[in-house]
Amino acid sequence: MDDIRNYVKERYARAIKNNTSCCGSGGCCCGTTGASDILSMTRGNYDGTVLEKTPPQMADQSFGCGNPFTEADIHPGETVLDLGSGAGLDLFLASEATGPSGKVIGLDMTDEMLETAAENLRGLDNVTLVKGYIEDMPLESGTVDVIISNCVINLSPDKGKVLKEAFRVLRPGGRFCVSDTVFLRPVTERAVKNLAAWSGCIAGALQETEYADLLKEAGFIEIEVRRTKVYDVPDALAAMAFPELSAEERKEINGALASALILAKKNLDSPPGEKRTREKQ
Repeated sequence: MDDIRNYVKERYARAIKNNTSCCGSGGCCCGTTGASDILSMTRGNYDGTVLEKTPPQMADQSFGCGNPFTEADIHPGETVLDLGSGAGLDLFLASEATGPSGKVIGLDMTDEMLETAAENLRGLDNVTLVKGYIEDMPLESGTVDVIISNCVINLSPDKGKVLKEAFRVLRPGGRFCVSDTVFLRPVTERAVKNLAAWSGCIAGALQETEYADLLKEAGFIEIEVRRTKVYDVPDALAAMAFPELSAEERKEINGALASALILAKKNLDSPPGEKRTREKQ
């Protein structure tokens, strides 16, 4: 787990410091030119009128694959937790939604991301940044109304533990609404490795049914995995992006990967979990 965490931290620290992509050298989900632009995960996730409200640099610092706010239904006064909060775009939007009476917590393990978010969110009194791992959240049980996240849980080496921790920190009746990448069908290890080279955001993606099963095991109800963007990769584009793959392997990749909204709730009669302290950044 430490090896994977260190790799992810290094990649995202480098991306935010150099204002470059989160992706690997074999292509890029976050880029703006060539094949990578056609395959872009970050493009078009937020309406332009929404982004106009945010500091101008935030949109370029977002490495997400969707928009959790389309279904999060955040109300004034609620407590929102953003898992892998990065440079702070979703924290900014959640801060507006909760208003001054609410609370927004950004949890991230990368110092450079936390430093950037602190600068971006300067003056927002209802936002708190916390350093920690999403597999072991330094938060008290039953204290969060809504959990959001944007293309982060797939990066965890222990997704089952992340979802159990999410269930623990939510209040009874709390909502889980995250954007993430999923596979729509089984793919070979070779195909996964090539997609991972294209994007740092999908190497650990689950199949839709696997995601739902882990949420159920964690205790969630009303589970839904809703596809928002399926990544079609026609053969001509696949040949350009993945020249080492055979024609048959390129067919396997086409339409196998998607961004999705992952929705679930904590039942109202859930017992309180263990207490845990929170460290402030």
